[in-house]
Amino acid sequence: MGNKVLDYIEEHADELFAQGAEAEKIGKLTDKTVRMLVEADAMRMLQPAEYGGLEYRPRQFAETVMRLASLDPAAGWVLGVCGVHPWQLAYNDKRVREEVWGEDSSIWMASPYMPGGLLVPRGDGTYSFSGNWSFSSGTDHCRWAFLGAMLADEDGAMVQPPQMVHVIVPRGDYEIIDDSWDVVGLRGTGSKDLVIKDAVVPEYRTMTWEDVSEGTGQERSGRTETLYQVPWSAMFPMGITAATIGICEGLLRLAEEYQAERIDANGAKVKDDPYTMYEFGELTADLRAARAELLANADFFWDVTESGRKATFAERAQGRATQVRAAWRAVEAANAIYARCGGNALRMDKPMQRFWRDAQAGIHHAIHSPNTVYHAATLSALGAEPQGPLRKMI
Repeated sequence: MGNKVLDYIEEHADELFAQGAEAEKIGKLTDKTVRMLVEADAMRMLQPAEYGGLEYRPRQFAETVMRLASLDPAAGWVLGVCGVHPWQLAYNDKRVREEVWGEDSSIWMASPYMPGGLLVPRGDGTYSFSGNWSFSSGTDHCRWAFLGAMLADEDGAMVQPPQMVHVIVPRGDYEIIDDSWDVVGLRGTGSKDLVIKDAVVPEYRTMTWEDVSEGTGQERSGRTETLYQVPWSAMFPMGITAATIGICEGLLRLAEEYQAERIDANGAKVKDDPYTMYEFGELTADLRAARAELLANADFFWDVTESGRKATFAERAQGRATQVRAAWRAVEAANAIYARCGGNALRMDKPMQRFWRDAQAGIHHAIHSPNTVYHAATLSALGAEPQGPLRKMI
């Protein structure tokens, strides 16, 4: 399978790597990085062909995110998050697709999906929408956003049982809080806070959580392409996990370059230390295994979907467990690799420390919380049907 986006990234690898340090300084992607990603059609990888998209397979997307993140962690992260939004928009109501892509199909879309807003019906087919959201990665460069909300009744009280909704809003409806992203890792992603006050949202720009998680929105869309029938839990988390693994691969590359010429505290070449060489060999294998696990997982859900079968909840749960474990396995390996690089690796003029901090930030994403995911996967394997919170993000 060809991948012109990945080819472009390889061709411009040195330039993309150089932009990472500047992105951390300014707290968002550099304009040069954004121009390159637009030129590469990076955000179009999962976009429908009728809107100028490439309709790549999930595996191609994950491979591209990993490589970009290994060069510039912030850019890889933003692509891993925002690059999935065209996939979800593809099976939304045609009216919102035309609003978003009608005049310019190259635009970027932000998030987050956390339910930080309240959606109150106005009785005329529209909602009043207000809320606050954190962690909107790449938001300075986006012109629309997918935002999570809780549905309320006409009096503004949350409906029972609680109903989560995804809401699509244009840039003019929300405010970006510029000084809200002061963090230890992934500083270059510009994952700032958003605020909305009493925006009016038409009903067709909303999707229930069931539409997203259970695929009912995909079923109603009428789309037949395999890409747009793959479960949400196999797609959106994949981009974030791919970025996290890619960051760890970048740290490994830098560590190998550093260790190749390093003299240890005893005055010996590190290459002559069998213990360090053993550790590096084992940890490198762990990183390769994490990559292989994620890509095999993407292939599994593609094959299931292409066969015409809908993935079961048990399969989705196991898929999420695989994603989570791949991320943790990669970061655990990266931590051990960095710990074996000596005191000079801590210096701020060494890029290893930035990649290490970015890896820690990647594992902090809610997608990588193992608790309910592992619980649900194990229960499902034992023939039980998890309910309530155990179905979250699965």
